[in-house]
Amino acid sequence: MPDYKPKFPNIVDITKVNNSPLPREMDLSNDESRFKTSKKTYGSPLTEYKGLSNPYIDYQSIDLLLSLQHPRSKGYDEMCFYIVGQVKEILYKGLHFELYNAREQIKENNINNTITILERAICFIKYIADTWNILSTIKPEGFNEFRDFLGTASGQLSFMYRHVEFILGNKSVKMASAHKNVPHVWPEIKKSLETPSLYDEVIFYLNRRGYKISQKAIKRDWTKTYRSQNSVKDAWLSIYKKSSSKNSEYLLAETLISFDEQFSIYRWRHFTLVKKIIGYKSGTGGSSGVEWLEKVTSHHFFPELWELRNDL
Repeated sequence: MPDYKPKFPNIVDITKVNNSPLPREMDLSNDESRFKTSKKTYGSPLTEYKGLSNPYIDYQSIDLLLSLQHPRSKGYDEMCFYIVGQVKEILYKGLHFELYNAREQIKENNINNTITILERAICFIKYIADTWNILSTIKPEGFNEFRDFLGTASGQLSFMYRHVEFILGNKSVKMASAHKNVPHVWPEIKKSLETPSLYDEVIFYLNRRGYKISQKAIKRDWTKTYRSQNSVKDAWLSIYKKSSSKNSEYLLAETLISFDEQFSIYRWRHFTLVKKIIGYKSGTGGSSGVEWLEKVTSHHFFPELWELRNDL
């Protein structure tokens, strides 16, 4: 923590930003139009635009995005904490997008597409885990300068993270209920809670492929966290006995466990970092803090894929 109070550079006049969350109108381009433009500019970047914006700003609403950082204290480290928190929310959205589409492809029996999408999801979770590198530069005294300003705000209240956990099968009616009073968020959280997960769809796929999956695994309460099933483990065991680089079902299993491994690393790094910064103090959101995080580090989304290692 630097030994002085931060100065905040002015980047955007937020009073003049178009604050609509809807996509902004933009012209389309193509190879021919881009070639003509480069001829007119003699290969130099365009810098002359009419109106009150430019295409780069409008494409991703950059001025709006960079107007959303509002640290509450004078603590130097809060801006770091604030920005990384927002970046992680966007990365969760990107991760969820990949997991959602992997689930859609499983429904279509398209294993190769599923694996390709999950490989990107693995890159996402690795990248998210690396955000702890930045947050680890915050020392206890730096965090304490702004912690009180969080009130009861906690990452456990992240609805985007909850979507990620739910699509992976780690359901919780209690954690979902934190969003019941948010009408523009709750309907989709509720839907995610009550919908079969990515792994459920993988199990349905194994059943369609002729593996003997029990009805207990096929028809269950989707609002409950997935628990290991012997019939699912037996199905994976039979697949691993035919392991090869040409066996798409085996490759799917290995991709799933690689994802689970990286998520475990993410959780462990979260636990160790919080322990380093606040020790065993209570969490801001009502949890026991480090003790709560330690409990969740052992969770696996695809438990049978870990258990079967004992039988190989």
